Amino acid sequence: MIRALYTAATGMEAQQLNIDVIANNLANVSTVGFKRSRADFQDLLYNTLREPGSAATGTTQVSTGIQVGLGSKPAAIQRVQLQGDFSQTSNPLDVAVRGDGLFQVTLPDGSLAYTRAGAFKLDSTGSFVTSDGDSLTPQITIPQGAEAISIGNDGTVTVALPGQTTPTQVGQIQTVRFANPAGLRGEGRNLLSETETSGTPQLGTPGQDGFGELTQGFLEGSNVSVVEELVAMISGQRAYEINSKAVSAADEMLRAAAQIVR
Repeated sequence: MIRALYTAATGMEAQQLNIDVIANNLANVSTVGFKRSRADFQDLLYNTLREPGSAATGTTQVSTGIQVGLGSKPAAIQRVQLQGDFSQTSNPLDVAVRGDGLFQVTLPDGSLAYTRAGAFKLDSTGSFVTSDGDSLTPQITIPQGAEAISIGNDGTVTVALPGQTTPTQVGQIQTVRFANPAGLRGEGRNLLSETETSGTPQLGTPGQDGFGELTQGFLEGSNVSVVEELVAMISGQRAYEINSKAVSAADEMLRAAAQIVR
């Protein structure tokens, strides 16, 4: 009886974490470049009351044995790397990656971080920065007086300057990719950081060697599907309720056993 109480409790804790992950996905349904997460679970250890394959008689063996599971536990929370939908903004500083690749930015402490959110702005010096002021790396600076900014599919940034008939190239946006992007650590503010399991960043040119192309005037939205998350939330809620009923059933059985003793 006691085993059932603790086993059902692990199921309730697992579904609580599942709902937490779903709630975060739904909260970021409008976050640019956000990648939904998925909670993975695994079963716990088993109490083996009879070993499978043990001898039943001198000539026969137990075919299945008797094992009682002790519940479930979280195994991982994985970031799903599916492409989000594109939305047209017509803002020349908005850039989306079509395919594999992350933008590289430099934080105030000098460390590097990575993001899929291409909603860039210009700072007081004309350099590309994120909404929090983190500088795009390699740094690109737009000269004062530039009349138009053009970003090619390969990341080439050109501007039209007064008195010049041909565009002037001022830099090239490069992207990075990782052997295991799911292993990146989420830092908040649309930023990811490198870990030992993500592998080292590979810098490359958009549209070449498997790197995704850039699209100016578009932003990549979240890849969260509200319908799928709502279905998962209902399923998780029902699983939580079922586990709570298992706790209640075990409690009723313990109560009945206690009354027998009386």
